[in-house]
Amino acid sequence: MAKMQNKSKTSDISLIDPMLVQAYTIQRVVRETFDTFSLELEPQSGGGEFKFAPGQFNMLYVYGVGEVPISISGDPSKEKPLIHTTRAVGTVTKAMKNLKVGDTIGIRGPYGSSWPVKEAEGYDVVIVAGGIGLAPLRPVIYYLLQHRNKYGRIVLLYGTRTPEDMLYRKQLEKWRSRFDLETYLTVDRATGSWRGNVGVVTTLIGRAPFDPLHSVAVVCGPEIMMRYTVLELLKRGVDEEKTYISMERNMKCGIGLCGHCQLGSSFVCKDGPVYRYDNIKHAFTMWEM
Repeated sequence: MAKMQNKSKTSDISLIDPMLVQAYTIQRVVRETFDTFSLELEPQSGGGEFKFAPGQFNMLYVYGVGEVPISISGDPSKEKPLIHTTRAVGTVTKAMKNLKVGDTIGIRGPYGSSWPVKEAEGYDVVIVAGGIGLAPLRPVIYYLLQHRNKYGRIVLLYGTRTPEDMLYRKQLEKWRSRFDLETYLTVDRATGSWRGNVGVVTTLIGRAPFDPLHSVAVVCGPEIMMRYTVLELLKRGVDEEKTYISMERNMKCGIGLCGHCQLGSSFVCKDGPVYRYDNIKHAFTMWEM
């Protein structure tokens, strides 16, 4: 079988100026956890259909504060709303957390490479997410379920520090009730009424129901979680050429000019954020890279 290639998918929209910021209005704010929230946005100009591929990101601009790269976490088949989920951890995202319905935010994009949903047709698909890493992977789940007959087993493994840190809890319950999506959840530390798995997400990989010799794995979460997840997947027998990870770096321009997101010889904003593991392992396995 031919080797699967990591294809960088650029925006489906012809951007006259890739640095041009478009004004969007906040239609809804969803508090996912105590420090994580989702913004549902619609363009102020009316504009055309905003198309993106699962895994791509936008640059979000808070007027008077600055901008930050955030993965798109909505349904790629729907024209609107445009959805981003982020954690309030820096100057821009903390300011973003204080925005309200009706406020304006700037958007430019989409940028970057995408998850290999087309290349994965005919395979089992293993989705491994840690913490807020579920947000960039949610469009993959939407896509796979909309084209369910093209894939084998679809397995979602999701781990967080505590039950309170889980994103999209109502949606997780719906996914767990489906017969065509196998969802396994775990927490590092059980609190409250939690009666499910306790342990890091990598502990789920050894017993998850998928064929490792005929699977594509997509992984997103903290770097240390992704390092050990990839090791467990390789140990299980998943080919490194069929394992994909999403890298985060301090992206500023989105088009590979400023150099802020350089990772070895690669620029995450245009060559990533989604990488096939064998194409990035030389840098991914180096601490402090």
